[in-house]
Amino acid sequence: MIQDIYPHKLKNTFVPGLKAADDSLVVHYDKDGRLLVKDEGKPLPRLSDFDACPSSLTYLFSMDEDDIFLAEDETVGVPEGYSYIKVRDFRKKSDVPKKSIFEAFTAKQLHSWYMNNKYCGRCGSLTGRSDIERAIVCDKCGNTIYPRVVPAVIVAVINKGQTREDDRIVLTKYNGRADVPYYALIAGFTEIGETFEETVAREVMEETGLKVRNIKYYKSQPWGVVDDILAGFFCELDGDDTISKDDQELAVAQWVRREEVVLQPDDLSLTNEMMTLFKENREP
Repeated sequence: MIQDIYPHKLKNTFVPGLKAADDSLVVHYDKDGRLLVKDEGKPLPRLSDFDACPSSLTYLFSMDEDDIFLAEDETVGVPEGYSYIKVRDFRKKSDVPKKSIFEAFTAKQLHSWYMNNKYCGRCGSLTGRSDIERAIVCDKCGNTIYPRVVPAVIVAVINKGQTREDDRIVLTKYNGRADVPYYALIAGFTEIGETFEETVAREVMEETGLKVRNIKYYKSQPWGVVDDILAGFFCELDGDDTISKDDQELAVAQWVRREEVVLQPDDLSLTNEMMTLFKENREP
């Protein structure tokens, strides 16, 4: 999955006052939210690649010995050999190491947090930055804002057959993605007051009309491009297997046998790992 970058290690401790060095990595997003990357090879620019140093650099985190900074300037002088790309498309580049994709996804989460909290949500005043922790602070009313992490679930619903070869899983395609050759699992955000297990049962019912039982936690995954922390669950069908698809959200929702599962083209997502386990008859 995207976070499986060993032996590389993310260091996300806040370091007050850290300044960028010439070899620091720099992330910059244009007004359309696209990421500045190198056309080939190691994707993120180093500070020394810029002809003119960006005027506003904010320390985000480190990866191994590389300190990574966000250039908050509206525009920067694009170094030769670099261009902007959508973060989701960046994931699809075959020449990019998984470590670099993880850096970009995690940086995107912090970039969005800074962009979305320039004004205080309590009193409307301009906000500032804390000097002692990773936080945005309103000097007028004292409101303190921390990076948001949004909980969501990924759900593998399995209908047990007489043999494991007869087992089936619910696979989906979201609206607007019916033409992609691979599938996804049921997914959704946790609502106020819900446990993860309650989210699983509700999302399955809302998207497919199915009831489930034996809900078992599998694994979690950060997915910074949309601020998520994903929790994966396996569960079993409880009763009628007739699918009533939510047409507003899903283009496809169907039962699929193990040998019929079409996997995603990379190994970055928790969804694909769970589908792989089912396809290979290895789910917990």
